[in-house]
Amino acid sequence: MTARFLALGDSYSIGEAVAEGHRWPVQLAHALRAQGVDLADPTIVAQTGWTTDELSAGITQAGVTGPYDLVTLLIGVNNQYRGRSLDEYDVEFRALLDRALLFAGHRPSHVIVLSIPDWGVTPFAEGRDRAQVAAEIDAFNAVNHARAREAGCHYVDVTPVSRQAATDSSLVASDGLHPSGAMYAQWAALVLPVAQAILQHA
Repeated sequence: MTARFLALGDSYSIGEAVAEGHRWPVQLAHALRAQGVDLADPTIVAQTGWTTDELSAGITQAGVTGPYDLVTLLIGVNNQYRGRSLDEYDVEFRALLDRALLFAGHRPSHVIVLSIPDWGVTPFAEGRDRAQVAAEIDAFNAVNHARAREAGCHYVDVTPVSRQAATDSSLVASDGLHPSGAMYAQWAALVLPVAQAILQHA
């Protein structure tokens, strides 16, 4: 049976400033198929600029229906960017994780939470307090990591890789803010073994 993959998120999942084939969920699907996994094209519910509440509204509007064999959730950078509180993020992230679990057929082991990357290392952040951005991103990631662990979901930390963009411009897209296809390839490689293990037992 063909497996189904749902990616929930924001600009990082829809691949702002890169070609469709370079989006990390698309690269992940390609890699999984290369490993012999029978996988449909990913369903991506994501939009540049979305916060947690906007993703929730977007999921409702998209009319997503499960079950999916693999569900990924990467959200929160715009909460941080807009100065929204950690407490608000905690509440709204938990609600989104509950929805992700529902889409996965109430199978926590089929859900992967990805950490928020650090946009503070990009050219876009020139003139900003990069250390403060990094600290806030880490605080938001502490929340999503804790919630993923409590729910029994997988967690993939892409933040250290994202920080390599501080010294490697090839990892940043032409807009000076978002990851390049090369960066997304690294994310897909990090998620691949987890996703492969999940789908081999789907």
